[in-house]
Amino acid sequence: MVSNAIEYAERAKAEGRKIISIFCEFTPRELILAADAVPVCACGGSHETAIAAERDLPSNLCPLIKSSYGFALEKANPIFEMSDLVVAETTCDGKKKMFERLQEFKPVHVLELPQKPDDEGAFLRWKAEIVKLRERLEELTGNTVTDDNLRAAIRLMNRERALRREIARLAGHGLTGREVLDAKSLISGIPEDLAAYELIIDEARSLDKSPAGRPSILLTGVPTPHGAEKVVDIIEAAGATVVVQETCTGLKPLLEDVAETGDPLEAIARKYYHLPCSCMTPNTRRMETIDRLIEEFHPGGVIDLVWHACLTYDVESATLKRCLDAKHGLPYLKIVTDYSPSDSQQLRLRIEAFIAMMVEEGSRPG
Repeated sequence: MVSNAIEYAERAKAEGRKIISIFCEFTPRELILAADAVPVCACGGSHETAIAAERDLPSNLCPLIKSSYGFALEKANPIFEMSDLVVAETTCDGKKKMFERLQEFKPVHVLELPQKPDDEGAFLRWKAEIVKLRERLEELTGNTVTDDNLRAAIRLMNRERALRREIARLAGHGLTGREVLDAKSLISGIPEDLAAYELIIDEARSLDKSPAGRPSILLTGVPTPHGAEKVVDIIEAAGATVVVQETCTGLKPLLEDVAETGDPLEAIARKYYHLPCSCMTPNTRRMETIDRLIEEFHPGGVIDLVWHACLTYDVESATLKRCLDAKHGLPYLKIVTDYSPSDSQQLRLRIEAFIAMMVEEGSRPG
């Protein structure tokens, strides 16, 4: 739905609405929608723009960070070029420093993320950051973000999350894992996209075209933005199906809705602060989420994807493997790669061997 997002952003811009680029699921789209602005995911998935970014950024930096910056440097993302504001979420050190460079291209609002998920004082600081973002959006757009507008945006985003959850559950039952990824729009809340989600669900339910008995994979780890799906493609070309994706581009941001009662700003802050990102410490919610997804989707194996230089996910891999061994006994494969196609053959051989091992050990079909 990338081209559809570009057309929508162009129309919105022509109508005088503001375009807000975001780079992380911690930014509440509800706030942006309540200000009558357009939230756009600007995460880069291009190997070419990652290489271009190395003119300014270290070559051994995370490819997602490099690619995102490279799009700005090369003026290669038409929606980012339309942006009136960038929300800079302080999740990892690489992104924080990249956002400093990004200020050369666009105005940047730093959304500081306290990283102790079980600390109420940290949550209150997070809520204060959400208030500051609301104020910045009001100043930018000239629109007041009222409680009624917030509640309407909450209902809209809850509906979108529900539809995307249903699409995700159809992986292996009418859709492939790659098709689930492709269904995600860069912009939230587009009415035509919500209708398209419903159509995808109806068609997938009627087809259920996936061959029976294909080994099923739970993919966890880093996000796979548009253009960076090579590992998903290799897995499914090797004969397995990615039946569930516990990632920022998968189910992770969709599992919890925003409460539709009570103080809407408090409800928004609570939902987003619960995201089990590897930048949080301790990040026990990620393991709890994976436990829950294993019980629901019954994968036959787990593939843990880590982008080069994503230190937080890289460090968590050992914890994840111990939890899987102790609780589930599932086959586990860790992959560390970047956006380059140069290692695709090596990855194909490793993934094919992993799937063969799953089959030999008696994987649970999806």
